[in-house]
Amino acid sequence: MSITKFSILALAACLLFPASSVYGHGLGIDTISSVNVAGKEISISVEMPMYFENEQEQITITATDKETNEPAKNVTFLIGLFHSNEMIFRNYFFTENGVLPIKISSQEGNDNFVINGEQDSLLGAYHGTESSPIEIAGSVFDSGGLYTFEIEVRTIDEPTNIIEDSGAYRADLSIVETSSHPQKDAEGNDVDFRMKSYFDKISNFQYNPVAKKVTFEMPFDWGESSMSHVSVIHEEVHFPKDFVEFLSPSYSGYVNGIELFKSSVSVDDYTEDHERIVHFVLLQDHLRFLKNEMKKSDEPLPDNIVFTLSTSEKTAFPLEAYTKSEDYKVNLSWDPADLEPGVETNFVFTIRDARTNEPLRNSDYTFVIIQNGQEIHRISGVAQVGGEFEKYTFAEDQTGPTIIKFENIRNTGQETEFGMVVAPEFGTIALLVLVISIASVIFVTRKNSFRLQLA
Repeated sequence: MSITKFSILALAACLLFPASSVYGHGLGIDTISSVNVAGKEISISVEMPMYFENEQEQITITATDKETNEPAKNVTFLIGLFHSNEMIFRNYFFTENGVLPIKISSQEGNDNFVINGEQDSLLGAYHGTESSPIEIAGSVFDSGGLYTFEIEVRTIDEPTNIIEDSGAYRADLSIVETSSHPQKDAEGNDVDFRMKSYFDKISNFQYNPVAKKVTFEMPFDWGESSMSHVSVIHEEVHFPKDFVEFLSPSYSGYVNGIELFKSSVSVDDYTEDHERIVHFVLLQDHLRFLKNEMKKSDEPLPDNIVFTLSTSEKTAFPLEAYTKSEDYKVNLSWDPADLEPGVETNFVFTIRDARTNEPLRNSDYTFVIIQNGQEIHRISGVAQVGGEFEKYTFAEDQTGPTIIKFENIRNTGQETEFGMVVAPEFGTIALLVLVISIASVIFVTRKNSFRLQLA
């Protein structure tokens, strides 16, 4: 399992919020910040893996006394687990020290599951020991998407101190789902799109080759009680780097028809060798903005999010890319904006500290241009003030998908890259017009020739 830099970036973005709200969907932990139990204020956190890749994983539920900041004592939880609007189980669980670990053991081919552990005689609550924790064996977390824990507290302080009605509280966590979505390009060729969702399951994925846009849907509750748990929504669209038809320096993103901020849509050409990844990253403030915009229409709020990703007609400079270490960021622009053979191009770039965004003076770099897996240009230099430029003129046969790569940044071995397309001299539209014109001339010539034969 690997978490891309944009997963880390989403986590970092959450640091902009107060500590009490940095948890939530897609981050592996959700915290119910305030639960009133018999006059005592506690918080409940639920932590689980974002991937269930091993034979055994663990879920940890912790109750903390907010006054003492210590784990609560002798807590019995009534826990209901829900996925895709279906209840998986609803059972009592007891922890003497406020920390409830539950081992999850996957069993392939088994559609059912069992809960292993001792049960008390009061409520039938499952409990375990440090050497023999509670275990859920079987198929429980076998698919990605959103899982809701509905939690009630039934005892606290003393094992027999039964609380009749402390209220039900929810914690929402996600298991990352990766899915494939084969589509057709403008010429009817197969294109393998993939989605990686850090929130909930994706449906109705479509690529429109005429409009050059991708659309997909995801369930979402726009109610305040649900949105208050959401600190970030992160979705990734993957497609081949050599898919020229959809390869664009920048993209526009929309949610339910509302255009997103530029910062919500990011291009990543480095994480995967043969795939471009376009990230949607929506923070809680973005979701509230979208909700307010939708409410202006006086239509009922939907029960989903419809994402749209389309190529931008104009390149939004500068492009930016991070190194894998997250230490450096490179901004890149070029002039003229249309990359064509036979025209000298100025590639202007700035090497920055990824954390402060400050230009880094005296930055060594190696500037590389790659086409069809082969280097066509390589030069090293030093960006004395952090910013620099390199010139290159593409030859007539140097068209198509192109990678601009920055290697050995500041002599650290770190690198990053950008994907783009060098168009033929006339450009795609001009070539199409030219082909149609030639076809028309051939047709007219043949028609006149046929008339002369008849005469």
